[in-house]
Amino acid sequence: MAVYVIGDIQGCYRDFRKLLKLLDFKPGKDRLWLVGDLVNRGPDSLKTLRFVRDLGDRAVTVLGNHDLHLIAVQHAHDRLREGDTLQQVLDAPDGPELIDWLRHRPLLHFDIDLNFALVHAGIYPGWSISDSLARASEVETVLRGSSAGDFLDHMYGNRPLKWSDDLEGMDRLRFITNVFTRMRYLKPDRRLDLNAKGAPQRQKKDSAIPWFEFKQSAIKFNRVAFGHWSTLPTGQYGNCFALDSGCIWGGRLTALRIDKKMPRWHSLSCKGAMKPG
Repeated sequence: MAVYVIGDIQGCYRDFRKLLKLLDFKPGKDRLWLVGDLVNRGPDSLKTLRFVRDLGDRAVTVLGNHDLHLIAVQHAHDRLREGDTLQQVLDAPDGPELIDWLRHRPLLHFDIDLNFALVHAGIYPGWSISDSLARASEVETVLRGSSAGDFLDHMYGNRPLKWSDDLEGMDRLRFITNVFTRMRYLKPDRRLDLNAKGAPQRQKKDSAIPWFEFKQSAIKFNRVAFGHWSTLPTGQYGNCFALDSGCIWGGRLTALRIDKKMPRWHSLSCKGAMKPG
């Protein structure tokens, strides 16, 4: 059995299927891990959702920020934005069912046998894998429950910027959500910098630092596969593996086989549905 992690698809269904063909993916035998952002900006979010949902337990996908945006729009807690390509999902007869399926996806997945965690954006410095799973579960429980509407109403925002065990209510839930679905950089004191989006460069002493460069227990012994960061060169950063290679922008769609002792990279050139900027 092969296990492949695939980077941000964002509705680029044709490229997704081409990559699966290149991998010789066998649905009855192999497994897929998807880093989130299944939808939006690409032309075929609806086909992508249907295909992944129909794979059942042969596919694991975590929630990305674009997935949460679709859920919020469907529940009328956010509006469609310029560049969104979600209307096809909202108008589809099975759209509500698909979005409800998406709403029940996790924020974080961990396989102890493979020693790999799967997340869209990253894991906060200082959180162990068990801490991270517990905090992801806090948000998952609310998102799947009767108070999901209130959560979606208050999900957006950059504050608080720094974790404290004393955080409560929406401040706590929003911070956890931002870590798992939006984080790229942090300040040296571990405050989130949610405005910085470019590729890492030589930084000044007080500049933002990529989350995976902080010393943390979650990635000292455990490996982490993540997406979200298309300007970050695809590759391995210590025990962390960056998989968003910008398919939507005309880059590549990347897969990482993780069931072998040494992970193996595969990728496919993409035409691109949008132009950067």
